[in-house]
Amino acid sequence: MTYELAIGDRTYSSWSLRGWLLFSTFDLPVRVRTARMYSQEFNDLLADFAPARLVPAMKTPAGDVVYDTLAMTETLADAHPDKAIWPKGPAARGFARSITAEMHSGFGALRDACTMNLRCGFTGFQPSDAVLADIARVDLLWTLARARFGGDGPWLFGDWSAADVFYAPVASRIATFGLPVGAVAQDYVTAHLANPAFRQWRAMGLAEDYIQPGYDPELPEIPWPGPPVLAGQAISQGPSENAACPYSGRPVTDFLTLEGRVFGFCNPFCRDKTLADPMAWPAFVKIYEK
Repeated sequence: MTYELAIGDRTYSSWSLRGWLLFSTFDLPVRVRTARMYSQEFNDLLADFAPARLVPAMKTPAGDVVYDTLAMTETLADAHPDKAIWPKGPAARGFARSITAEMHSGFGALRDACTMNLRCGFTGFQPSDAVLADIARVDLLWTLARARFGGDGPWLFGDWSAADVFYAPVASRIATFGLPVGAVAQDYVTAHLANPAFRQWRAMGLAEDYIQPGYDPELPEIPWPGPPVLAGQAISQGPSENAACPYSGRPVTDFLTLEGRVFGFCNPFCRDKTLADPMAWPAFVKIYEK
């Protein structure tokens, strides 16, 4: 019972991030298929998910195509009621659906001026009045959700829900461009940047090592404002401490060194996603902390 998910560039495609988080954070079986945006490969990928015109799009285990993140969310919530994709309480669920729908259809000024970009942070961005109005609205919605339903958890409704899936790219925009928010909203942004699933997504984007033309603003770059990353380096040969790739179990062919130790992987992508954020990957942490 495995789904298929079509996504674009991980560093830049905010809607793809939403789609992937639905599967990753709710532990749903999926085969991910990706292609670089604005390429023939991307067009070919979408053709296999017709009539979808954009990513993400998914195929159900029965082979039905569902596209648009809100439609995907509701389809998965119907198929997997045990996953609590929406909050359980009716008041919380109603508010979660309301603010998720607002995210899905609104905040155009923020989207246009601050594209999602997970490579680094930028300094010197001057938000327009329209962007500031969008951010003030986001700040209000997050603060209300946390005050009414947040409880002891870090997310908008305490436990992770579809609302957090939809607002993850907004949190990344706030972090990337240093947008002004209050203390409650800033804590929520920090929770997203530290979320292992978000860190894994970003690491895979860095491993893809591609700058999409038109997505980087002409602003000074600063280090990514997320958790510190252990610094390693790719090397051409082993031997490594591990004989099998921590992700696939296959024999190692590609290597990195970290704190004077050598680890092996079955391909360059497995190596490079680990280099991008070693502590984001439990399978690697297991051999690292041996």
